[in-house]
Formats: sequence, C-alpha cells, structure tokens
Amino acid sequence: MTFKSSIELLAFHEVAYTIYAVMIISIVAWFGYNLTRKEKVKSVVRIPFYGYIAFLVAGGVGHHIFTYNSIPWVSQDISREHIKPDASYSFKIKDHKWIGIPKKITIQCGQTIKFDIRSEDLVYGFGLFRKDGSLVTQMQVNPGTDVTSILDKNEMLWTFNHNGVFDMTSTEYSGPAQYSEDGKDLMQVKDFVEVVGCKDGGNK
Repeated sequence: MTFKSSIELLAFHEVAYTIYAVMIISIVAWFGYNLTRKEKVKSVVRIPFYGYIAFLVAGGVGHHIFTYNSIPWVSQDISREHIKPDASYSFKIKDHKWIGIPKKITIQCGQTIKFDIRSEDLVYGFGLFRKDGSLVTQMQVNPGTDVTSILDKNEMLWTFNHNGVFDMTSTEYSGPAQYSEDGKDLMQVKDFVEVVGCKDGGNK
C-alpha cells in the first residue's frame, strides 16, 4: 500500500477513520444500553466489552504503525540528508513579501524538489495549493539566525507525482498585513508551480 499524493492519503484515512469512529460510537451505545438495563451486568459480560476496547486501541495504534512507511514523504523526510534533490529553490520572506522568488517553477513528473525558505522577521508558512483550494504540501517558516548571523534554513523535500498548476501562499497567520481591506491574500502567488509529464495526470 502506497500513497503518491495527499489526496490518496486523505481518501484512505477518511474511510479508515469513519469505520473507526463508528466502532467507537458503538462502545458508547453499548455502555449506555447497559446503564439503562434494570438487571445489572454480570461480571462475565464485561469481558467482551473490555476486549472490544483493547481491540480498538490496538487497531488505532496499529493503523499508524503499519501505514506510516507507506507514506512516501515520511521516509523521505527522515532520510533527507542522503537524498540529492533534482532541483533546489531558495528565497526569503520579509514584511509579508516573497523575496527572490522565480516567476514560475516548472517541474517534471517524479522530480524531488528542495525548498529552502528563510524569514527575516516573523513566523510565516510556505504552502502549495491546488486550484480547488486543497493543500498539496506546506511547512512552517521560522525566523532567526545562527551564530554567524546567517538566516536559519526552513527546508522541505517534496516529490511531485501528479500534473497540476499550484498556487503559493503563507500558511501561518503573521498579522493582518497579509490581507487587504477586502480580505484578499496579498501573499498568494498564483500559478507558481506547474508539474508536467505525468501519464494520465498522475505518475510517470
């Protein structure tokens, strides 16, 4: 089981957590039913109840243990120091403005890209969004400098496996200066990233 995009991952978890939530609700219903019974529950009846709870706990923990390795960007993030990206992009943020960004980034399907964003004043975010408003990926961009007064890195690796044109904006609230009086996001850069070359829209 592998997930090549956040959409696939969220669709899987939506089904898994819906089933899990229904099972948890059934515990509440079971407990409530036993409270309303005139006859007290015998101790032997409690065994399947607590066994069911143990099953849900084991299932919830096991779900995350057995699926975290199937999410490609998790292992990629853990071993990022050993991965050579196909391309790297570095730019800064200051006064709610992107500094030094390219006009547009075009990425070939399957390429792993490193983004290095540095803040000169506040806590910002870096996020890529699909045209329907759903999130592709994001990271927090923290300000600060190291002992040599060089701005700290905020790095992220991401492998793009689906065609699309994505908008960029800050995903952290850093004050009202990010928005105009009519609520427009002044940090949004439309059509900032385009992914091409994926067969039938997804994968090579």
